Amino acid sequence: MPGHIPRLPGYPFASRWFSRDGLRQHYLDEGDGAPVLMLHGNPSWSYLWRRLIEALRGEHRCVAPDHIGMGLSDKPGQDRYPHTLASRVDDLDALTAHLIADRAAPDRGWTLVMHDWGGPIGMAWAGRHPGRVARLVVLNSAAFPNPHGPRVRPALRLPLWLLRETRLGERLFLRHHAFARLATLPPFGVRNRLSSDVRAAFLAPDDRRGHRVAVQRFVHDIPLGPGDRSWPLLLRAGESLAAFADRPVLIGWGLRDPVFDPLMLREWRRRLPRAQIHAFRDAGHYVLEDAHDRLVPAIRAFLRH
Repeated sequence: MPGHIPRLPGYPFASRWFSRDGLRQHYLDEGDGAPVLMLHGNPSWSYLWRRLIEALRGEHRCVAPDHIGMGLSDKPGQDRYPHTLASRVDDLDALTAHLIADRAAPDRGWTLVMHDWGGPIGMAWAGRHPGRVARLVVLNSAAFPNPHGPRVRPALRLPLWLLRETRLGERLFLRHHAFARLATLPPFGVRNRLSSDVRAAFLAPDDRRGHRVAVQRFVHDIPLGPGDRSWPLLLRAGESLAAFADRPVLIGWGLRDPVFDPLMLREWRRRLPRAQIHAFRDAGHYVLEDAHDRLVPAIRAFLRH
């Protein structure tokens, strides 16, 4: 049922929930016009899109779900929900089908906006419905195997091993919320320090240990090679990009991202050679935080043409 979530700066939106398999998924549905579907990654939530929604909802219908276990959605444990890329795509498929069947959303003409894990989730969904998506907006993400090759880069090898394979990693995730806390600090996720109330808003939904399982499981599910369960779906998502090479694409990229680096951007450009590129040397992973003053107007102008 709709409601308002108080005390979150810049987030004056009516909340909605979609129930499926006994779990409630929170989403925003603001404005009228051609739909713009905004997909966050890990460890963020729909709060990431607040400025873009404010800018677009006068002309577009802005839909921004929180993945199960994230944001204001239900937070099931590992025994209740699989926390896999495939389950995320199925969730998105069910939500968009509900919006089309029951909430008068159109079957075609959607703009897909993707950040971080939103890339593989969004492109795997778009691959199921290629006629539905009219435009793509890509922000510091990937929807294809790592262009660096199968070996994890040296700078990431130790952190990933620590987070995925050790008891210390589990404590850092669940007890100390270290991954999300670092992601909201420079130089890790941002280059410019967030205000204390905005940083608190990013962290607010994961306020206790039992609410942090999805943040941990997203990292465990990163498909690094053929032995990982989400690898085949990532490959299919990458293959689906060829079907969108002739459609309007905007890529907004923070060049100071320690994970989604310029080689990732180059791979997007190779696969979508007609894309409009906005690259920001003073922005990091959360490019919509560091460069919102330039990126939000660029996206709005892109959607007007």
